[in-house]
Amino acid sequence: MNSKVRGILIGRMQPIHKGHIQVIKKILKEVDEIIIGIGSAQLSHELKNPFTAGERIVMVSQALAEENIHPGRYYIIPMEDINFNAIWAAHVKMMTPPFSIVYSGNPLVKQLFEEEGYEVKNPPLFDRLRLSGSEVRRKILSDENWQDLVANSTIEVIAEIEGVKRLKNLAVKEISDL
Repeated sequence: MNSKVRGILIGRMQPIHKGHIQVIKKILKEVDEIIIGIGSAQLSHELKNPFTAGERIVMVSQALAEENIHPGRYYIIPMEDINFNAIWAAHVKMMTPPFSIVYSGNPLVKQLFEEEGYEVKNPPLFDRLRLSGSEVRRKILSDENWQDLVANSTIEVIAEIEGVKRLKNLAVKEISDL
């Protein structure tokens, strides 16, 4: 049995944008398969986390299909936060297929997986100022062109779930909660 090199990338994907897609494509040049962990899966309907894990899974799988990335090369797994850093790496390991490389720019994630003996690499970042989930959400809220930052399928999913309306309602709610 030939062993596949499998890497893991965990991100909130709120929503997936062209930067995420470029990172995934780059990682797929280094590994046979990638596990895409949908981080903070338990969170939704918040300004910082407006979309559910299920909505994000659909966005990610459709965006990757749009890029002609074969579904046999990736696993999309919702990852809930647990508030015990010392066991978080073990929790991730329990929820996913086996992997040997962790891609993360988060210093805590790097520390936790290095302590468990994993190879940890910084994922390449593409146009980070423009391509970030917070920038996409900010542009949605200020009626700017956010569509250029995401895949066409992501625009369609956000339309289907009335995501723009949801985000704007969440912004009004958070202002009124102050």
